[in-house]
Amino acid sequence: MKINEIFYSIQGEGSWTGLPNIFIRTTGCNLRCTYCDTQYAYEAGTEMTIASILSQIKSYPCTHICLTGGEPLLQHDAPELLAALSKKHYKTSIETNGSIPIKPFIKKQSIMVSLDIKCPCSQMHTKMNLDNIVLLRSQDQLKFVIKTRVDYEYAKIIITKYKPKCTIFFQPVWGTNPINLGQWILEDGLSAHLGIQLHKILFGETKGR
Repeated sequence: MKINEIFYSIQGEGSWTGLPNIFIRTTGCNLRCTYCDTQYAYEAGTEMTIASILSQIKSYPCTHICLTGGEPLLQHDAPELLAALSKKHYKTSIETNGSIPIKPFIKKQSIMVSLDIKCPCSQMHTKMNLDNIVLLRSQDQLKFVIKTRVDYEYAKIIITKYKPKCTIFFQPVWGTNPINLGQWILEDGLSAHLGIQLHKILFGETKGR
């Protein structure tokens, strides 16, 4: 599979925030979000075998894996990698962009699906597979990246309609004021977490961190 980078760092998003993770970033994405912070993963990467990936990650003192991208589910051998990671007793999260069916991966107990549903500011919201939401289990997570009040209201409509069983995160687009988003959540009494990209606070926007 084509890998853009593998690195060891602190998870900055979602329910594993603050936890050391090994990040496996695949190459390629079928979306082009306006706020994308990993454009360098659109094409650049190196072909790696499953065995070589496992060999590289075993050097890190960590059992939590974040399979991210790009869009990792575009890789035809992603299921093989996930099976190999499970066999090695890694706990794995898949960060997927909301456009690709997650049903093949949702029955695996060793995997947490982190589903990102795009809002209007991304200009990719019409490409979402919203049926994915009803498949999410309590162990999974659902994320909305919010830039404007329009995005916020859009996310509320999605939540009301699909009633996800998992934890929900509202994350401000990096560089926008999280206080506004926090206030909207408080005013509406939403059962949603305000997500802050901790890794960017700790390390800045450095590639591989």
